[in-house]
Amino acid sequence: MYEITKRPLDLGYVGLAQFLPGILLFPISGHASDHFQRRHVLSACYACWAVCFAFLFALAHGQTHSVNAIYVVLVLIGVVRSFNSTASRSILPQLVPEEHFPNAVAWNASIFQAATILGPAFGGILYAAFRGPSLVYVIATLTAIGATVSSFRIRPEVKARRREPMSLKTVFAGLHYIWRKKLILGAISLDLFAVLLGGAVALLPVYAREILHTGPWGLGLLRAAPGVGAAIMAVLLAHWPLRGRSGLTLLWAVAGFGVLTIIFGLSRSLTVSLIALLLLGASDMISVIIRATLTQLATPDEMRGRVTAVDMIFIGTSNEFGQFESGVTAQWFGTVPAVVLGGIGTLVVIGVWAWLFPELRRAGELTSIRSEVETPAPANLT
Repeated sequence: MYEITKRPLDLGYVGLAQFLPGILLFPISGHASDHFQRRHVLSACYACWAVCFAFLFALAHGQTHSVNAIYVVLVLIGVVRSFNSTASRSILPQLVPEEHFPNAVAWNASIFQAATILGPAFGGILYAAFRGPSLVYVIATLTAIGATVSSFRIRPEVKARRREPMSLKTVFAGLHYIWRKKLILGAISLDLFAVLLGGAVALLPVYAREILHTGPWGLGLLRAAPGVGAAIMAVLLAHWPLRGRSGLTLLWAVAGFGVLTIIFGLSRSLTVSLIALLLLGASDMISVIIRATLTQLATPDEMRGRVTAVDMIFIGTSNEFGQFESGVTAQWFGTVPAVVLGGIGTLVVIGVWAWLFPELRRAGELTSIRSEVETPAPANLT
């Protein structure tokens, strides 16, 4: 896209074209994951991805100079992603025993982080080596075909589910369920507001150039640090799962995210900034794994698709609007005050959420979350 238009704004439109379909289609994608077999939804998504990548290859190989066709494919990719994200997350509890689910979430997160770090790097190397994106799209198409074939071998443990006809009530049932279950609402909304206020990643180019006085290599290290920290923490949690009170651990992890954001905001040393971002990514991964486990185990299987769709909206909103919030506050107050105020705001959110959602504070072992949600609190007889 940038090679055709030479406009940075078009890179923003690329993200928007893939982000908006998820926002608009979340009720339908969630209902699809609850109404149909999730492995069939995944197979269809992987096949559609292969078609989209093949279209991109055809456009690149034909050396098209029109961006309209590219935007159409990007919107289709956004549509496929909205269904794939919901189905892939909600199928995980059907693949592993409940007692091993936190460990499975950690392994899934570590693989995802590794792909997030290595995928763009590998694609960039191929793009440079072969002077164009054609081979990148060929490999992406073949990979999607391989994923489609592999998905046929998935054998989830599917319990009988009541299939509800599609209506406004059923497609928005996920929102209603989350609103009633304060444990899930607290966990999801905590991540939304913490990332919304504490997102300093969007301002890394400014820090690299004007505050840390480093070049493109330094910016690359800064961008990679949170992902590396998250990947390391995911592997550690896969080997040594979290024990004890998961709710308090979640609150402390997000508090660490806020404190490390403040440290990064005040740092004038590249080394200190890298360490802060590394630990920031690690603390964020702790909260990601706890929130994902809480949300999946505290939700009945027939509702997981719709609840997961709402969760994905919260995650996408926090990431996208978090970058927007960081840019606006940096414009108003300056770069350093914006990051520091965001970290302080995260700590304030922690205090407020700990008071508003006592269910979150009291959440125990991750593997016992389902029984805690399903068992009503004892009546107060005094």
